[in-house]
Amino acid sequence: MSKLKVGIIGVGNIAQEHIQGYLKNPNVELYAFCDINEAQLKKRAEEYGITRCYTSKEEMLSALPELDAVSVCTWNSAHAPCTIAALEAGKHVLCEKPMAASADEARQMAAAAKKNGKLLQIGFVRRYGNDCDIVRDFINGGSIGDIYYAKATYLRRNGNPGGWFGDKSRSAGGPLIDLGVHVIDLTRYLMGNPKPVSVYGATFQKLFNRKNLKDKVGYSSVSASDNDICDVEDLASAMIRYDNGAVLQVEASFSLNIKKDEGVIQLFGTKGGVKLDPEFELFTEVNDYLANVQLNRPTALSFDGLFAREIDHFVDCVQNGTPCRAPAEDGIEIMRILDAVYESARTGHEVILG
Repeated sequence: MSKLKVGIIGVGNIAQEHIQGYLKNPNVELYAFCDINEAQLKKRAEEYGITRCYTSKEEMLSALPELDAVSVCTWNSAHAPCTIAALEAGKHVLCEKPMAASADEARQMAAAAKKNGKLLQIGFVRRYGNDCDIVRDFINGGSIGDIYYAKATYLRRNGNPGGWFGDKSRSAGGPLIDLGVHVIDLTRYLMGNPKPVSVYGATFQKLFNRKNLKDKVGYSSVSASDNDICDVEDLASAMIRYDNGAVLQVEASFSLNIKKDEGVIQLFGTKGGVKLDPEFELFTEVNDYLANVQLNRPTALSFDGLFAREIDHFVDCVQNGTPCRAPAEDGIEIMRILDAVYESARTGHEVILG
């Protein structure tokens, strides 16, 4: 089997994870880079010895008909145009989360994939974590029962990355669409991908990006500057109801007055409850006693290897026709939820999804 020739559109921070994943896969040839930022493009090209470099997606796609697939790692507003262009050029696409800037754009992307007979996989990387696999084992083994309620938080105390992340014209939103998307998707995936039927949400712009603070953010966008725009929410909260009656409560923040950053997922079922904090705990009943269960081996989420597993799955799907674990249809449903949260926050009313 010939190696899959892969190009990267957008070579900023998150692209590093994709690049490393492709380099570790023996069935891939990292073939080309594309970025509108010439300095960033040159930096990455020199770092990885890539000679096929382009500052426009159109130029790369037309110049390299032999290219098999691309990863789209741009800011959010460019996901749809870059993905559609690649699909129309006959390439398979792995598009970073969120799928798009809106559900309408996501539907256009899915239609382009179907029209051209190409794979469109969405970068829901949390689906590939060891914690996800373990929880699924307990769910499939019947230890949780019917899951009817879930809570998920992805909270940063001072974690606005700056650059395009705070610029709504490029990001389409703040922590909800950047961080919340991870835990909304993971909980929905673990619950069996139920359809959302209604959403009530609230967003707040109170602390913004805390430019007055001297503490540096742990994660910074490569596009960050002293003149950054910050017109996105710094906190979002939402309640999402699904067609099976289950409900998810989610919170996500870039800036919030809390003691420390937090990422906790909880699932509540008729036979047991699960908490990822990030270690795994199961709360249940044994012989009519309340019991807490912890595993002998550590199960804390580590991002080491997550992207490699995602990349390996993408390559396997393209080369062997393996069913995709994160298809475009799931991306559309998540975008419908995100759109509804922002609309509910804007109007102050519940949004009913058809």
